[in-house]
Amino acid sequence: MPTGAAAPLLAVRDLSLSFATAGGSLPITRNVGFSIAPGERVGLVGESGCGKTVTGLSLLRLLPAHSAHVRGEIVFDGVDLLKLSPRRMRAVRGRDIAMIFQEPMSALDPVFTVGDQISEAYRVHFPVSRAEGRDRAIEALREVGIPAPERRCDEYPHQLSGGMRQRVMIAMALICKPKLLIADEPTTALDVTVQAQITDLLRSLSERTGTALIFITHDLGVVAETCTRMITMYAGEVVEDAPVDDVLTRPRHPYTSGLLRSLPGLSARRGVLSSIPGRVPSPNAMPAGCRFRARCAHAAAGCEREQAMVAVDAGHDARCWRATELALPGAVN
Repeated sequence: MPTGAAAPLLAVRDLSLSFATAGGSLPITRNVGFSIAPGERVGLVGESGCGKTVTGLSLLRLLPAHSAHVRGEIVFDGVDLLKLSPRRMRAVRGRDIAMIFQEPMSALDPVFTVGDQISEAYRVHFPVSRAEGRDRAIEALREVGIPAPERRCDEYPHQLSGGMRQRVMIAMALICKPKLLIADEPTTALDVTVQAQITDLLRSLSERTGTALIFITHDLGVVAETCTRMITMYAGEVVEDAPVDDVLTRPRHPYTSGLLRSLPGLSARRGVLSSIPGRVPSPNAMPAGCRFRARCAHAAAGCEREQAMVAVDAGHDARCWRATELALPGAVN
């Protein structure tokens, strides 16, 4: 947890998620906990299947209520979101917490213009006319760097490039000036130039408006450039929570170290690309004790026990009983 966060904007405590299946309850995440300060930018990283996206969806209660069972606390601005009625929760979504979804083409409705979709997100929360909503949509498109916003406002999603559609999603998420923005892989399927533009845009908008950001991604380079803190998830658990500069130079969990060493740009020239052996365990076959133990080169007697988050430094926690004794390589030595 970050230091000095006496009154965090968001405090997640013991968040556990399971899905009802034909074979019984299937646990997905376990006792996830972290906090976000106002205006803070946090990267949520890990391999596919580690629970990043479902954690983001849980925060907004967007998972199907008939099959998803969420326990714990999601305290936002002093209010536990899990205790709100569906009607009050709808007032929070989009207004106080917004989300950029992973695939802009499937998230945008193909039969409505982008201006109609952006203005609807605004008019749901504010009693304004359609003309005022359109003006606000044009302003939002201009703020995210779309050229000729008056013309683009009347175009349909298929008429825009992938980068522009992603900017439309950002405009829709930010039009109500939320306090927290959850960006779920916002640069997926975009070329590297557009990726850089989108990440720069998110960082600058956060800095200018004071909006807190949870950036869900596989790209640790993006986290290093965009975020101030990094939370690593593995097999449904948070395994490390630290300032970005600290974790890049000295990670305290073997899994975080493995992710950093797997980056192609950080591997030795002409050497073998480092990788983490094995794969993330299936939710219905989670190992006892440390969930990373079978893939860890530093496993020892004691790792068979369930691991707790250990404070290894100021604002730096890791879920490893050996965290204080291991000297693990990072991205920057």
